Amino acid sequence: MPVSAETSIGLAVSNDDGLTFKRVGDGPVLTSSLSEPFLVGDPFVLNVNGLYHMWYIYGVRWINNPIKDVKERVYKIGHAVSSDGMSWEKENRQLITDKLNFDECQALPTVIEVGGTYHMYFCYRQAIGFRQDKASAYRIGYAFSEDMQNWIRDDDNVGIDVSESDWDSEMMCYPHVFRCDDKVYMLYNGNEFGRFGFGLAGLES
Repeated sequence: MPVSAETSIGLAVSNDDGLTFKRVGDGPVLTSSLSEPFLVGDPFVLNVNGLYHMWYIYGVRWINNPIKDVKERVYKIGHAVSSDGMSWEKENRQLITDKLNFDECQALPTVIEVGGTYHMYFCYRQAIGFRQDKASAYRIGYAFSEDMQNWIRDDDNVGIDVSESDWDSEMMCYPHVFRCDDKVYMLYNGNEFGRFGFGLAGLES
């Protein structure tokens, strides 16, 4: 079956505080498998007590788009651990429950620890119609966990949504949450996957 894309996760290292990077080998450190057959990508890695945790996406199926004669991909969020950042052990299961439906697409997880609880922000959308319909486009989702394995989805407390007008009124996607000067911020893309800009939001409480 012809499809539009395929991805795997590679590794690059820096020895000058992030100014330059060099690939480690010619192949991926995380790629497709029997239970995660395609589209392994969007990695976010966190080192917790010497153990690397990676949250990433993986494809589960391709579905027919009745609007266009193409295949649309459906992908979910997974989790893997590693002691060295190169050899990874997958959990081989969907980490975040679906909100929209069985074909919900989940992407770009980012995790931050606050007060002993781990908070995940990600984006999600309908599998079909997301390019044409505002209601089907990406939104920011939220889940929390005490152990990084069992996650409770709680989108009602995500704390951010599309604006009434302007560059992020139709879509919010690809979040990245980080600390700077003892504050927590989120970078995210706006309409048409960031074509009209990306934004910075600060955590209020």
